[in-house]
Amino acid sequence: MTKMPEIDRDKCDGCGLCIEVCSCHVLVLVDNVVEVKERIGCQQCSKWCTMCEMVCPVGAIQCPFDVITEE
Repeated sequence: MTKMPEIDRDKCDGCGLCIEVCSCHVLVLVDNVVEVKERIGCQQCSKWCTMCEMVCPVGAIQCPFDVITEE
């Protein structure tokens, strides 16, 4: 199973920026806090874009993997 972003509920301010950039649509707001909903077999999630982590202004999202690019 693909690892999903980890959300620190105490840090999340519910701004929704991560939801806007998530091309796989795996993030939702629940009680004004972002949560990851399970998306079994989502091929886009296996790309591990980390956009949600990059746009979070409060550092509430951590992606449990590193993206390595080759030149």
